[in-house]
Amino acid sequence: MRLPERLGALRERNYRLLFTGQALSQLGDQMTPVAITFAVLDRGGSAREVGLVLGSGTASMVVLLLVGGAVADRLSRRLVMLGADVLRFAVQGAVAGLLISGSWQVWELATLEAFWGVGAAFFNPALSGLMPQVLSGELLLQGNALQNLSWSLGAVVGPALAGVLVAAGGAGSAIAVDSATFAISASNLARVRLPSRVAPTGARTGILGDLRAGWLAFSSRRWLWGIVLEFGLWHLLVFAPFIVLGAVVAQSHLGGAPAWGLVLSAFGIGAVAGGAWALRWRPRRPLLAATLATIGFIPLPALLAEAVPVAAIAPVAFVAGGGFAIFGTQWDTTMQRHVPHDVLSRVSAYDWLGSTALLPVGYVIAGPIAGAIGVPTTLWGSSIFMALAVAAVLMIPEVRNLPAEPLLALPE
Repeated sequence: MRLPERLGALRERNYRLLFTGQALSQLGDQMTPVAITFAVLDRGGSAREVGLVLGSGTASMVVLLLVGGAVADRLSRRLVMLGADVLRFAVQGAVAGLLISGSWQVWELATLEAFWGVGAAFFNPALSGLMPQVLSGELLLQGNALQNLSWSLGAVVGPALAGVLVAAGGAGSAIAVDSATFAISASNLARVRLPSRVAPTGARTGILGDLRAGWLAFSSRRWLWGIVLEFGLWHLLVFAPFIVLGAVVAQSHLGGAPAWGLVLSAFGIGAVAGGAWALRWRPRRPLLAATLATIGFIPLPALLAEAVPVAAIAPVAFVAGGGFAIFGTQWDTTMQRHVPHDVLSRVSAYDWLGSTALLPVGYVIAGPIAGAIGVPTTLWGSSIFMALAVAAVLMIPEVRNLPAEPLLALPE
């Protein structure tokens, strides 16, 4: 049976292998936080210990992202990703073994998850750079839309599946499934066949020289660093307070965990719907469309600040989730089309670093800020800041005017 035109990227063998492996491993990764949380708490651990285990993976990823990007631009991106998947398969297998055995310490889980972060630091920039080698033209946008759609589905299905597995067989069984997904992803990557990349011309530099060249490519594009700066501050001042304080508001005013779960589920379902829409939408000014799509998130913190009924918050969360899925597709495709391929993984690493490095800080400071000025004021501040940030980004001419396709072909 012939696939619909909007799913045409899946006709490409290399992309089909990449996509199926990624869809499964992302589903597995969405199970891990739930499984780790229950494993630590069921042993009498504290929220601080949960944060230590989960945060160790994020911390090591952030520290090594730039190195991962430089290595991916220097070597075969496919082999870098394959090695990262093998590492994460082994790490999660070891975590599953410890949990199933019942003999483990928090520091052991934290150490292993730090190695998971090492794998992610090398895999994520390499994936961004590999996509234009696998797909081109119209299929590149389709491929990014399908990737984002699968990640959104994983965010909805993964935690629920983890809950079932933890209840049926313990936390170790859920982590074992995550480990197996990395084995499948690695097997798929081993079967991807791509033409050899042409080595960059000119004198060979060290890692520091590579990072400097990547920084020049990143910092010379105002649309790029402007949006990355926006999202770095968004994670710090909007998303982190929304997650931390939203649960507090739900507990005190909205009916507790079920109400908060409904809000987050609405966001996830909206992201799935937005990902499906992104498969067919072809804006001529992708960054303008992407930035406008994020506006739906602006009222969310304010609605929580006023503790309006969940029936009013959930539809807004649905729209916000859809907008961010659309943003992700347009952003990835624009970067892959407008950044030279020989520095793309390094630029992607700067994107990942700039966008996410402040998120852990945001989680830490959200509570103390709310304690000093109040939860409603903090959440209203998040909404106001996001509105100002979006307006500032829209003032950048390149954000408003950058076309979907580059005017000149980019070097391979």
